[in-house]
Amino acid sequence: MRFLTNSSVAMRRMVAGCGMLGLAAVGVAAAPQPAEAWWHGGWCCAVGIGLPPVVVAPAPVYVPPPAYYAPPPAYYGAPVYYPVPQRPWIPGHWIGGYWVRGHWG
Repeated sequence: MRFLTNSSVAMRRMVAGCGMLGLAAVGVAAAPQPAEAWWHGGWCCAVGIGLPPVVVAPAPVYVPPPAYYAPPPAYYGAPVYYPVPQRPWIPGHWIGGYWVRGHWG
């Protein structure tokens, strides 16, 4: 039972401390300051952050980017057919005193 009592006392102290900090923060925020901008001192109200001023301006204009035309594809012409080269026929001949029969090169 003593554990529950100590826990509730600690909780009460923590809540009281947070409340004191909250009141101090509200006091600092509500303190009078020179109103040099709308978020200090308020534009609408005298306490804290007020409403921002209303700005009236024309709607933004979105101009489309300039048209881009891709260059035409390069023309390489029709492929040229090159037949497979034929091996030449070499007729019989003498090489260094030896007869070599005809053969494909």
